[in-house]
Amino acid sequence: MILPNRGLKLPADTDDLLRKLKLRTKVTPNVISRISFFKSVESGERYTGQTQVIDGSLTLDKITWLGELSDIIEATLKMLYPNLNNEKEYYQAWVFHVVHGTKMLRMVKSIDDLI
Repeated sequence: MILPNRGLKLPADTDDLLRKLKLRTKVTPNVISRISFFKSVESGERYTGQTQVIDGSLTLDKITWLGELSDIIEATLKMLYPNLNNEKEYYQAWVFHVVHGTKMLRMVKSIDDLI
């Protein structure tokens, strides 16, 4: 287990974009965040230690954010970032990928575009 179990949040602008994407696609923010994470990882973009301001209002526990992909997401983070030392650093890496991937989805208009 490398991510905290409770109190996971994202930056406020990412929260807003996830809500807008939910209105357009009818897909919940937690599911879109999983898609965003993997879209970012697949793009080749990597977390380099920059700290994200995590000021969003949507606070969920790990199982809600990651769902059935929890082990896969954590294994992906360990594989990509074997030198990170603690939950906080892995959390920042996860946030980085969700933020980056969500920005990549900003033009999605419907669930068909998401798929």
